[in-house]
Order: sequence, then C-alpha cells, then structure tokens
Amino acid sequence: MSSYYLWPNSLALGAHVANAGYVVAEHCRRQGIGSRLCQHSLQAARRLGFLAMQFNLVVSTNTAGLRCWQQNGFRVVDTLPGAFRHKRLGYVDALVMIQSLVEGPVP
Repeated sequence: MSSYYLWPNSLALGAHVANAGYVVAEHCRRQGIGSRLCQHSLQAARRLGFLAMQFNLVVSTNTAGLRCWQQNGFRVVDTLPGAFRHKRLGYVDALVMIQSLVEGPVP
C-alpha cells in the first residue's frame, strides 16, 4: 500500500504553500514509488493553485527520503537541531525543505 496526503502547510496567510506526506509499504520500497507519489503530489498542488510545497520535518537520517526529495527539486532551507527523537539514535536533526511550484520567486 502506498499513499500520500496533500493540504495547506498552514491556514489563512500561509495557505498558498502546500504540505504533503507519503507512505510506501515496506515491501514496495526501492521501486521508485515514493518518487512517483512525490511527482503526482507536485502536479496536484500546482493544479490546486499552490505556489510552493514545504516539508516541515524531514528526518536527517532518512537518506533515501532526502535523496528522493532532492531529486524531485526540493532544497533544504533550514536545520532543526535535535528536533526528532529517533528510536535507535536518540535526538537527531530534522530538515525543512521547500520547492517553488511557479516560475521565478514565490510572490
């Protein structure tokens, strides 16, 4: 099973920025499904009129996710030190990532 959600990153004054989250079943990983879900969500966000998409908390140890998001046009804009409590590693950094969905700077 694989799925994603897509909604405004925040309400009111930040509602022009989308947020999404993805789930890919463990037995389906490493087949490009996450990348295809990301691409579909970016297309859907553009159709819905969003100007950008932001990921608020990408765990720094999620190397497969980071590689996927970067290959799909996202860039890291900030690091939140120790913002995620990893089951094995303890507190690790989380990253904020963003991608514009329009040509030029976001108005």
